[in-house]
Amino acid sequence: MTRVRVTAPRQSATPAPGRLQYPTEVAEDSDAGRIFIRSLIRSQLRLALVVACGFLVILGVLALFLVYGPGVAETRIAGIPLAWLVLGAGIYPVIGLSAWLYNRAAARNEARYRDLVEDK
Repeated sequence: MTRVRVTAPRQSATPAPGRLQYPTEVAEDSDAGRIFIRSLIRSQLRLALVVACGFLVILGVLALFLVYGPGVAETRIAGIPLAWLVLGAGIYPVIGLSAWLYNRAAARNEARYRDLVEDK
């Protein structure tokens, strides 16, 4: 069995439509490019912290209501305490909503970054 190497002149690949193309300022690692990248990272970190804290606050308030709410501790559905059902299964829509909101806002941050970088 013989090995054959097929080569061709190197061509620059055209990026897929909708993908972020790195402008020369960012690709060259200039001061402005570093500022743009740092700005995007800070905005994404801030968004992640806001969504995570909001989710934890909702979870904490819900847990406190289920523990200290009037009559909630005694309520049972099919022999399972209501607090267990709400915290075990009812929290998933809140998780899904948090993830959806985060995804939308992160995409918006990246679109703003892309617009900002392409204008420069």
